[in-house]
Amino acid sequence: MKKQTVDDQRRCPKCGRTENQINAGYNRSGTQRCVCKSCNHKYTLNGKTQEYSEEIKKEALRIYYSGVSGRGVGKILGMSKANVYNWIKKT
Repeated sequence: MKKQTVDDQRRCPKCGRTENQINAGYNRSGTQRCVCKSCNHKYTLNGKTQEYSEEIKKEALRIYYSGVSGRGVGKILGMSKANVYNWIKKT
C-alpha cells in the first residue's frame, strides 16, 4: 500500500484540496500533469510560459515601421507573424 503524502504545491485550482492529488502523465512541453481525485479536475504543476522581452518587442516594431512586412519581421526574428501583429495593435 502506498503512503499518501500531502504536498502544498499540489493544490487543486478548482476545489482547493491538497489530498488525493495523483500524477496524470506529462503535457506536450514535458510538464507534470495531476488529477484531483475529489473533483476529477486535471491541472499542470508549474506550467511553462514563454514571453518575449521588451527589447525584442521594440526591435520587431522598429523593423516593422521601417518598411518590412509583419511576415518579414517574423522571419527575421524567428517568431510568428501573429506576435508582431498583436504588438502593433497594442501600440
